[in-house]
Amino acid sequence: LILLLMIASSALYTGLLIQRCMDMDSTIRSYPDIGDRAFGAKGRALVSILMHAELYLVATGFLILEGDNLSYLFPKAGFELGGYSIDARRSFVIMVGLIILPTVWLNNMGVLSYVSASGVAASLVLLCSVLWIGEFDGIGFHEKGRVIGWSGIPTAASLYAFCYCSHPVFPTLYTSMRNRRQFPKVLMNSLD
Repeated sequence: LILLLMIASSALYTGLLIQRCMDMDSTIRSYPDIGDRAFGAKGRALVSILMHAELYLVATGFLILEGDNLSYLFPKAGFELGGYSIDARRSFVIMVGLIILPTVWLNNMGVLSYVSASGVAASLVLLCSVLWIGEFDGIGFHEKGRVIGWSGIPTAASLYAFCYCSHPVFPTLYTSMRNRRQFPKVLMNSLD
């Protein structure tokens, strides 16, 4: 939990710094604009390349994460298409990609709030399901095992950090808000 709090705090702080940069100069609308103000045309190009690479890698990481997790839950979900056998992991990567693809065509980030709300609702349903099964379906909570699995810390840190990988959309989100003074509240609520 301390690791999660540290990652969330750094994401909040950097989001507030981005807001401060954008408030100082009204012509700043994206990360390349910030790179341009700091380092000129070379800074704009470098920031643009790094930002687009990050967006590509985050999307790729999300597809891999979903493919792995869903294939562990449903290992026999593969299918055959045109003589090719596609295993569960690849089939889930394809399905998740097709489900997520329409969200990249949105012009207004306000619509993504509904997608985000569905993710929050799914998390609550999952939490309630685990608590219900543990308490009422005879599984129980037996408090066995180790308190800290040190070998899993790198994996946990990368999964926690992945949850806060929305920095590339902060400038777009900030510029699409009607009331920009509520951006710190949006950051706080998203980090909860």
